[in-house]
Amino acid sequence: MKLKFTLETTDKNSKARTGTIQTAHGEIKTPIFMPVGTLGTVKAVHTHELVHQIKAQIILGNTYHLYLRPTTDILQKAGGLHKFNGWEKPILTDSGGFQVYSLGTMRKITEEGVKFKSHLDGSSHFFTPENVMDTQRLIGADIIMAFDECPPAMSDYQYAKKSMEMTHRWLMRCVNRFDSTEPLYDYEQTLFPIVQGAVYKDLRQQSAEFVANLDREGCAIGGLAVGEPTEVMYEMVDFVCPFLPENKPRYLMGVGTPANILENIALGVDMFDCVMPTRNARHGILFTSEGIINIKNKKWETDFSVIDKNINNQVSDFYSKSYLRHLIHNKEMLGAMIASVHNLSFYLWLVGQAREQIIAGTFKSWKDKMVEVVSRRL
Repeated sequence: MKLKFTLETTDKNSKARTGTIQTAHGEIKTPIFMPVGTLGTVKAVHTHELVHQIKAQIILGNTYHLYLRPTTDILQKAGGLHKFNGWEKPILTDSGGFQVYSLGTMRKITEEGVKFKSHLDGSSHFFTPENVMDTQRLIGADIIMAFDECPPAMSDYQYAKKSMEMTHRWLMRCVNRFDSTEPLYDYEQTLFPIVQGAVYKDLRQQSAEFVANLDREGCAIGGLAVGEPTEVMYEMVDFVCPFLPENKPRYLMGVGTPANILENIALGVDMFDCVMPTRNARHGILFTSEGIINIKNKKWETDFSVIDKNINNQVSDFYSKSYLRHLIHNKEMLGAMIASVHNLSFYLWLVGQAREQIIAGTFKSWKDKMVEVVSRRL
């Protein structure tokens, strides 16, 4: 089956909305947060926990990293990433563009594509819009992203304009390659184009209109949360969303903090991803329904209350802050596992609460209060 999005509820006091995305691997209720599984695994988290504790509905894989290891040859022999890692729900893969561009002097961008050296062994590789589509066909994600250039934060206007125009040319090559090839496994895949344009409204409008006119099954907004002020990110999202189709899911790439997610839901975004919940967890930073905790601080040493009684899973409302501090302080692997499961559970709980509030018609007032709560340090 092809991806289908059903818009269900729109908030009267904001642009927040709820919907359902149908894919060959199941439904996704929006707004949704997608845990990042760069190498086909969400770090420190079992698949069983993703399903039953975190209640994740979709996860991400990274084309650049999966291409290098385990390699697409192994993934194809396995029957695709779903069969390789045992995840039976939807998967989204990014194009690897952001990772390639972040290599700095180890890559060279041309009209044809990007030459780069592996961060693992220095070996040379070449990504083009066409072979990135082929690679994502081999990985087998339900949703695959177009190959684009993510310009540096606060790029000057001329660079941002040239970058956007090349991204549009690359996008057409992605579309042509995608539409001229077939899925390698027994289900349909969907291509999402990406809006670029840095922090310039006229460029963002051009890009959003270009993307919207392609009439694909969904749209992404890229090139934000890469170093620009938070207020600028919100301004760009607020500006772009009205140019995107109302009946298609909108994915804001690489965002972000709990407050970022709530504010962007209010601006009309449906899908989010970020490494923050797992990366911060490994360093002892917990996101909770009462605020942010640095569990390494001594104040939690004798706090025997549970991590978060409101999340309602067997990790957050079972282990104490004192015990988790002990594990993290002593670099026990279990500490990173518990913290990661909790943080991801919180993120999924938060977007689930947002969905309920939108349906109930109380989202705006709830959001304004929650942004303050989830941003405070405890």
